[in-house]
Amino acid sequence: IVFLLLAIISTWFVAGTLDFKPGGVFAPDVDTTVAGAILLLFIFGIGKAAIMPFHRWLPAAMVAPTPVSALLHAVAVVKAGVFTVLKVCVFIFGIDLLAVLPTTQFLLYLAGFSVLFASLIAMRQDNLKARLAYSTISQLGYITIGALLATSAGVVGSSMHIATHAVGKITLFFCAGAILVAAHKSNISEMRGLGRKMPITMLAFFIASLSIIGLPPTAGTWSKWFLLMGTIETEQWILMTILMLSSLLNIAYLLPIPYHAFFSDDNKQGSGEGVGEGIKEGIKEAPLPALIALSITTVACVALFIYPQPVYELATAVMENSRINYAD
Repeated sequence: IVFLLLAIISTWFVAGTLDFKPGGVFAPDVDTTVAGAILLLFIFGIGKAAIMPFHRWLPAAMVAPTPVSALLHAVAVVKAGVFTVLKVCVFIFGIDLLAVLPTTQFLLYLAGFSVLFASLIAMRQDNLKARLAYSTISQLGYITIGALLATSAGVVGSSMHIATHAVGKITLFFCAGAILVAAHKSNISEMRGLGRKMPITMLAFFIASLSIIGLPPTAGTWSKWFLLMGTIETEQWILMTILMLSSLLNIAYLLPIPYHAFFSDDNKQGSGEGVGEGIKEGIKEAPLPALIALSITTVACVALFIYPQPVYELATAVMENSRINYAD
């Protein structure tokens, strides 16, 4: 909060306004060192963006009931943070100024660190909601990277990822809630063989996982494609590698869950992920309202791959308002 207030006050003194404007509010001859310092204050001050090391609140929020967790981690609170980052980058700084600020590169690598390190932490979590929480931190880093890349593809990818991550992650949390209600299990090591008892839920989990990873035919494919193109456009090869490694880590911490649920025995034999106390008889799918909710969001994951135009058009509209000429 202190950083954010300082950023707002500094913007007022330097730009003379706090209104969001296409292309940004700073004059073309603004001191880039001062503007870069203000950018640092904004990014660190917007705590809901969960950039490491300002991320601890997000895993702590997983103790909330699953419907609340879904709202916190997929739709409302965390998206408010990265939406603010995107809006500040586009309408306070403008991407032309953003591209020449001395602190932009540092913030890009910090966001890249969040993407990669949060994915590594997620792999070590046995509690399903904890794993999804750290996954959210990683995915929010994607959005911050897209905004800070200061390119057309980056801004479009960042804008689209707000929507595509929302439908994918809320589906995963709905599935976690359905598993808790129907099977009374919250640890991944206890879900071996669960897919044969709850096939609809675990199929939805699999499809939503594909969207988070960024594989067709799911919505996350498009946003991650644009983000990748943004790194290529700016020749940010390290960030491109980080995004690709993160997607591989997404596979490592998400896909074993439905794999063991469908194809592993529901007993204690074996070792490693997916091994637990076994699945008791009598477990069945969650109540119909829960299945309807997760089915709707699962369909949305696929629908936004087949017909991404509404989200893409909104993203390009943001991009059209992002430029102002800073050329000499």
